[in-house]
Amino acid sequence: MIQSEDRGAVRILHMVRGKGNALNADLVDALADALEKLAAGPARAGVITGQGNVFGAGVDLQSLVEGGADYARRFLPGMGRLFERLATFPKPMVAAVNGHAIAGGAILVFTCDQRIMARGKGRVGLTEVLVGVTFPARALEISRFAIPSQHFPTAVCTGRTWPPEEALARGLVDELVDPEKLLDRACEVANEMGAISPRVFTETKLAVRRPMIEAAREQAAKTDDAVLEHWLSPKTMAEVAKFVEQTIKKKG
Repeated sequence: MIQSEDRGAVRILHMVRGKGNALNADLVDALADALEKLAAGPARAGVITGQGNVFGAGVDLQSLVEGGADYARRFLPGMGRLFERLATFPKPMVAAVNGHAIAGGAILVFTCDQRIMARGKGRVGLTEVLVGVTFPARALEISRFAIPSQHFPTAVCTGRTWPPEEALARGLVDELVDPEKLLDRACEVANEMGAISPRVFTETKLAVRRPMIEAAREQAAKTDDAVLEHWLSPKTMAEVAKFVEQTIKKKG
């Protein structure tokens, strides 16, 4: 599910699960494993990207519906740990947003130190409210940190998604490039940050993100159980199943 490519001092992590890189328990585990190898290896920085015209389509809702309570109890905490690991990752991480980054896919983007998006038809946004689920604390606090305050309520409460130019204007991404230049530019930025003293970079990054990290952990401790029960409730599962059915019909 993760294909690694080394370009000098930069390791690129390509997510290659299906067409949409939808987050399921196995992809969460694969990403976590790839991050541990990156942290322990010689690369000075990392780039995370998707495939085709999709960076990440969000949570694999079909797996959630089919897996039921036991699956959700494994998946949701694992996803939260992955988001925190990325948000606190000691080495520079650059998101090379090759296309759609929706819901959980957008959160992956927001965890990164720099977010570079390809021009084109890709869209970025948080669609959780349209699916019918509440935000886990870590996902919400990462989004609050990454999105400029004037745009945060709209991004979270409307479920809207935006094309590259509007995503840039709203601060969801940092830079736009032509698709064929995306990985080269992402590696260039990763190399730039990777040239900084590792100790200085890590300490500075964690200092900048400390309020977000502390808020995420505090809120997670208070609300994770309630969020899990919300996701597991029959009403929520019915809404998710309805959304999945409508999405499949729309694609068909």
